Amino acid sequence: MNFAPDPRRPLRTLSALPGFAATALRTLARPDGPDVLIKDERSRLGLPAFKALGGVHAVAMLLEDLRRQDPNATPTFVCASAGNHGLAVATGARLLGANARVHLPRGTPAAFAQRLEAAGAQVVIGAGLYDETVLDAQADATATGAILLSDAATSDHLVPPALVMEGYTLIAEELRAVFEVSGRWPTHVYLQAGVGGLAATIAHMIRQTWRFQPALVIVEPEAAPCLAASARAGRPVRVEGPVSVMGRLDCKAPSILAHTVLARCDVNYATVSDEAAHTAAEHLAFAGLATTPSGAAGFAACLAADLPPDARSLVFLTEGPLP
Repeated sequence: MNFAPDPRRPLRTLSALPGFAATALRTLARPDGPDVLIKDERSRLGLPAFKALGGVHAVAMLLEDLRRQDPNATPTFVCASAGNHGLAVATGARLLGANARVHLPRGTPAAFAQRLEAAGAQVVIGAGLYDETVLDAQADATATGAILLSDAATSDHLVPPALVMEGYTLIAEELRAVFEVSGRWPTHVYLQAGVGGLAATIAHMIRQTWRFQPALVIVEPEAAPCLAASARAGRPVRVEGPVSVMGRLDCKAPSILAHTVLARCDVNYATVSDEAAHTAAEHLAFAGLATTPSGAAGFAACLAADLPPDARSLVFLTEGPLP
């Protein structure tokens, strides 16, 4: 599939929604190294993560297409989620007059399931971990005729994940606009990844649209380096490993679209341990930037890197603390 996202489309679908605004670019002073730029994605459209951009945009575009054929269409979108993707899909469906059903893995905190229900979604708690929940959502869509809206592309499910990724282009565009004015472009960019949608989109946009080209580092949990393994193999591969505390990044198989995009973006790969991610989250919380180990994973890799004194690193704070 040719990945040619257009940030003007999510700007059109999202800018009229309540709470739409660019997120902050913050600077964290480090006494033991160069300052770090932080793109703070802990609140998008009133939701606690960057995924609001992708899920809501994908719902809007899919609904727009359906309603060209049937103006009264009220479909149900179904997805699996380890966290914020489900909340984004549920919110998009509620705001735009559709329905949502979200499959969650076992052990999901009750408070998160309640939050999804408050957003208007029907919640289904699975018996397995995230990978099994993905299969549950696929079976649900097949059996009920609901629209599967995954954020992970497979060979037979490409368009909805591509729309999710297109929503994330706004993050790179917001950053580009700031750096064009300041002239202080980052030299190193750390992008944490689960299935890889955010990392691949930002990497693509940087390589295609940024005037200054930084080093790009894709950061994964030690327990789930599926994108790095796929890059070495030259094809999408599954990895095995224990459960990671980085729940939103603990994905054992990549999005095939993310793998394809990253393969042409000249990126490096790094892994971080659960301990390092937890420590990075504590460091950020001490600075007044509360997040989870998943949200702090890019920062953890930055802290571990041997960088020159004049480096300007950019990391992404991808979610707020869990409810």
